[in-house]
Amino acid sequence: MPVSTHTQLASPDASDADYQVRRELAACYRLAHHYRMTDGIATHISARLPGPGHRILINPFGALFNEVTASSLVEVNLDGEVLSRGGVINPAGFLIHSTIHAARPDVVCVMHTHTAAGVAVSAQEHGLLPISQQALVIGQRLAYHDYEGVALAQAERITLARDLGDKAVLILRNHGLLTAGSSVGEAFWLMMTTQRACEIQVAALAGGTPLRMLGQDIQDLVAAQLDEATMGNAPGTLDWIALMREVERIAPDYAD
Repeated sequence: MPVSTHTQLASPDASDADYQVRRELAACYRLAHHYRMTDGIATHISARLPGPGHRILINPFGALFNEVTASSLVEVNLDGEVLSRGGVINPAGFLIHSTIHAARPDVVCVMHTHTAAGVAVSAQEHGLLPISQQALVIGQRLAYHDYEGVALAQAERITLARDLGDKAVLILRNHGLLTAGSSVGEAFWLMMTTQRACEIQVAALAGGTPLRMLGQDIQDLVAAQLDEATMGNAPGTLDWIALMREVERIAPDYAD
């Protein structure tokens, strides 16, 4: 199958709402590159387009994250029909993302990474430990999914949807991290927070000394404090506003 890293919008009359999703998703790709959360062409971020038809956007197969632009994102429906002229997508990436979008109508954006720290923690039997504020922020949002090989088997749709349930963060055992947000900004914020929690854990375990675990009482307290800490905004809202300013500085062509 030929690899295409440049596609065209499905329609020259794409709505302003569609373009806004394209713009934010392209920004998310560039920020993932900037914060070193990429793995060549192997991982994906998707976003649901507004309106009828259950359409999502995903990166063209073969494009690096720092090459993705608003207009190069591929539009595809949840049956796998590519709606962008010339678009080519990764079947494994599509299976994971379309499964989550189909199972969770509340999810706008799904982000998946293979970072060293994320894969390392996914391979640790105890999973994410309650040893940092970042881990506690994620704690009650977290679920786990066992590795079933490269995500090409249709049967994995059932277990993926089951294991995520109503959670927002999924540690894919021996594989990586996945976040499911009600916006692109929330999915990125969840991933950054989970990634940092994993980095902290790997560093702490490397120290070779006993770790101080935070008890269930403080875990519950932190979960309750999050609403106050976000000043009434959805989690990650203020972070995303700041990060959009960052992407304008570091990769101004993302919105092309």
